[in-house]
Amino acid sequence: MSTITKTTGNPALPRIVIVGGGAGGLELATRLGQNLGKKQRAEITLIDCSHTHIWKPLLHEVAAGTLDSHDDELSYLAHARAHHFRFVLGRLSGLDRQNQRVEIAAMVNERGEEIVPARSQAYDILVIAIGSICNDFGIAGVAEHCQFLDTTEQAELFQQHLLEAYLRAHAQGGVRNQGELDIAIVGGGATGIELSAQLHQATLLLSAYGLDNVKPSDIKLHLIEASPTLLPELPARMSEATVAQLKAIGVNLYLGERVVEVNEAGVKTQSGLFIPAATRVWAAGIKAPDCLRGIGGLESNRINQLLVRRSLQTTLDEDIYAIGDCAACPWPEKGPQASVPPRAQSAHQMASLAYENILRRLNRQEQKDYVYTDYGSLVSLGKYSTVGNLMGNLMGSVMIEGAIARLVYLSLYKMHQMALFGPFRVALLVISNFFRSRLRPKIKLH
Repeated sequence: MSTITKTTGNPALPRIVIVGGGAGGLELATRLGQNLGKKQRAEITLIDCSHTHIWKPLLHEVAAGTLDSHDDELSYLAHARAHHFRFVLGRLSGLDRQNQRVEIAAMVNERGEEIVPARSQAYDILVIAIGSICNDFGIAGVAEHCQFLDTTEQAELFQQHLLEAYLRAHAQGGVRNQGELDIAIVGGGATGIELSAQLHQATLLLSAYGLDNVKPSDIKLHLIEASPTLLPELPARMSEATVAQLKAIGVNLYLGERVVEVNEAGVKTQSGLFIPAATRVWAAGIKAPDCLRGIGGLESNRINQLLVRRSLQTTLDEDIYAIGDCAACPWPEKGPQASVPPRAQSAHQMASLAYENILRRLNRQEQKDYVYTDYGSLVSLGKYSTVGNLMGNLMGSVMIEGAIARLVYLSLYKMHQMALFGPFRVALLVISNFFRSRLRPKIKLH
């Protein structure tokens, strides 16, 4: 392993740098900090462009206002101190592989004033875990006229936009113009479906809290999907159950409709259909951030994911790993060209293997291959239902719905919290959330 003379810290310790504090990156930093950092066997550094972490599958609840992000967010600085690693605030801007340095862009405030200048961070082992963002596929008007839910800030901005529109309509005595509160969601995957259900719940709650000049029926929710089915990558039974639930709560479904243009009035599809909507949300497809395209001369695919071997090391540099949505990891069990799907369970499994392989690399042992295990998929429809399928060697694929599926869905988040906090603190969080949920409004009203 190559090394660089350091100007700070202990030059004898290997420097492990993780870029990206999402589910996989933060879990990895926590485990490495608890093992290597605490015992002063390595210097662990986590770099992220945000001050706080929230589990990304919760962002649709933040957007609808049914979850206050401040209740569930985690401070990187505080978590780093408690788990023996260092946190650096910054956004990845480049990679100098020859000198083994990560380049970090300057940080500016909302007024454009520079807070922290551009700088770099030396590494011996680098893990890139910066996740994914929505892919607009270059469709006209999407970037200008759609809202996205890639970050907490975007989700909170959407919630503010929704609340302001509702308050405006309430103050004027109700909806005056057709479609002024309608919402079009493009993308029939888990994000689009879960957001539809949460927004329906939000409209009922806002009326219940006194904004009754606007009736829930005044807001039409439109879900648009290019495929002829919802959740096309999942079993047909899940799709059918989800369609039935969405229709039951009044969501308008447009299946087999490929969006070709978005403007400030609504969404146009290839068939000529125009769906008017004052608010447009894009949740169709993902890609890795554009900064990864060819970064440091590493190989990447058409959606900017870094190509990695089954050990999760990048194809051209053994000192650099990539995990989570930003990694194109081979999935030979599904075919020679198949890649592991970008899911939360993939990121969690990759973080576990990256942790093990980093320890093995430090001990000069052979790397292990990543084998993806599909435990099934779950889609939450808020308080109305949860549908999913569980995978197992003995039982194959078993579809679950209702309360059992909801409990399994909630357990996924608890598994993430367990990886970060351990059982004792998770138990305290469960008790705290129980009482907090009974003291606060069921929807964010500010």
